[in-house]
Amino acid sequence: MPAWSVIERAEPAFAARVRHLFDAGRHKTIATLRADGSPRISGIECEFVDGDLRFGSMTGARKGADLVRDPRFALHGPTFHPEPGKEGEWSGEAKIAGRAVLVTATEGEAFVADITEIVITGLDAAATKLVVEWWTPERGLRRVERE
Repeated sequence: MPAWSVIERAEPAFAARVRHLFDAGRHKTIATLRADGSPRISGIECEFVDGDLRFGSMTGARKGADLVRDPRFALHGPTFHPEPGKEGEWSGEAKIAGRAVLVTATEGEAFVADITEIVITGLDAAATKLVVEWWTPERGLRRVERE
């Protein structure tokens, strides 16, 4: 599975938009799987460093234990509502899914993302259609508009 740098090389404009959406706010939301298979949602911070998407977990935190046991995750960037009357200018929101790879950390647990899917959801310029763009390693970048 690819690191962030692979997406940046394959689809630089799309990757730049995703990164802009993720960098728009400090706090993101991550979904992990509990030991019984049920979902867990947690707040998290992440960063793009040296061609990787990285995030961490404090020692003993349940989300870190979830990721060590089952590395699948979904990460949702910060969410901002469209401004009334300016819906067509809304940047949208971004999501990244994949598997978390544990790396050495001095405090807590640090993970690097192996990315399986990236999605941007937004509106068209007229704000009449939902626009979904997504990238996967197998199919590349795709786009659909829905009324």
